[in-house]
Amino acid sequence: MKILVDHERCEGNARCVKLAPTVFQTDEKDQLLLLQPEPGPELHAAVEAAVARCPRQALSIDE
Repeated sequence: MKILVDHERCEGNARCVKLAPTVFQTDEKDQLLLLQPEPGPELHAAVEAAVARCPRQALSIDE
């Protein structure tokens, strides 16, 4: 699993951070940072939930 971010769409709502804080983080300007662009299997469910709940559809998964 590889996480893709469309930074043009991301508004920094941080819903992904709440669902998978070891994978996603925002900086002081509310820009999304990927801490783990290719998370292990133990994080897949949390990442999939974060992708599904992104209000701007800025996240996607490349299998």
